[in-house]
Amino acid sequence: MALSTVSRLHLSTLTRSPSPLYSNYNILHKLKLTTGPLPAIFFRPKSTLSAAEPIPVSEAPEPAPLEISLEKLFVPPETDVSLDDPNLRTRILKGSNIVLSKYARDAHVEQAEFVKSSVRTEDCPSDGSPEFALVGRSNVGKSSLLNSLVRRKKLALTSKKPGKTQCINHFRINDNWYLVDLPGYGFAAAPRELRTDWNQFTKDYFLNRSTLVSVFLLVDASIPAKQIDLEYASWLGQNQIPMTLIFTKCDKRKKKKNGGRRPEENVSDFQELIRGFFQTTPPYIMTSSVTHQGRDEILLHIAQLRNYWLKH
Repeated sequence: MALSTVSRLHLSTLTRSPSPLYSNYNILHKLKLTTGPLPAIFFRPKSTLSAAEPIPVSEAPEPAPLEISLEKLFVPPETDVSLDDPNLRTRILKGSNIVLSKYARDAHVEQAEFVKSSVRTEDCPSDGSPEFALVGRSNVGKSSLLNSLVRRKKLALTSKKPGKTQCINHFRINDNWYLVDLPGYGFAAAPRELRTDWNQFTKDYFLNRSTLVSVFLLVDASIPAKQIDLEYASWLGQNQIPMTLIFTKCDKRKKKKNGGRRPEENVSDFQELIRGFFQTTPPYIMTSSVTHQGRDEILLHIAQLRNYWLKH
């Protein structure tokens, strides 16, 4: 897809008040990170959640060395970074552009349970707990990612048939925050009326859910960028809804002789294509529900966003 085919959005047209978490990714705040290496728990959060069928863990491929550019980093509030800091590289989550902050704590999952399904925003849980929504094209791997995050095989039912998720599904984590599984978009075989309803109540949820901390937009990294994903990202940016890009299926390695591209190449291309949608680069994490690459990184990212949100 040529860069020229992607329309550019101007943030001057935005109508929603920006979140302090994402209002300016690269502002240098007053608090400096410690100069020493971060504790091991920052990189290996463990879950004490017991499961009848434990998920086997395999080693994910080591990400390529990161070329550090402050303009491309997601720097959380109250966090200062400098290229002169010799420990900066260790403070960036693997396979991402996210800098760890002092709020990255309590990232482990001890308990997870399905709470309810809703078709209207006003029917969602009303206890005021922070929540993080997963959304993406049908069959991009939302349910698989959710199961991987909580180390359970069947907390969220997965299906090879696109469009299975048709409601706003809330899963309560550690009895104090939510993961939210939203309907997939772009499933052409679904009835037109149903697709319209999904779009309507999902957008209403994004615009009116006061406890929504961030949307995690899942994008399939095993294939080139899809126009519908670019449009969805631009809509979130246009409405100033906090967003993190979660690139899925990063374990799939397609051979170039068959016309395929490596996930790293597709991730780089997608970021380049959305550059015109945003003033600064959104946070992103590369993942795989097969190797569990990115699982700990997502939980740490959620933890620092959640803890900052609760404090402010």
